[in-house]
Amino acid sequence: MIVLKHDGQPLEPDHGGPVRLLIPKLYAYKSAKWFDGLEFMERDRPGFWEQRGYSNEANPWKEERYW
Repeated sequence: MIVLKHDGQPLEPDHGGPVRLLIPKLYAYKSAKWFDGLEFMERDRPGFWEQRGYSNEANPWKEERYW
């Protein structure tokens, strides 16, 4: 999801404004605070945090923070 507002107010820069990417039901590091573009791919590949040992799935209910 691309978030523009929180509680009906424009998203503040401290919280990623003017827009922020939000991945529901995943740990917050999966939701980019700032982004400058989107890339659509046929296959998934490890991102910044995954290359540093964080889980690709990041299911908080299973405590999947790290590989």
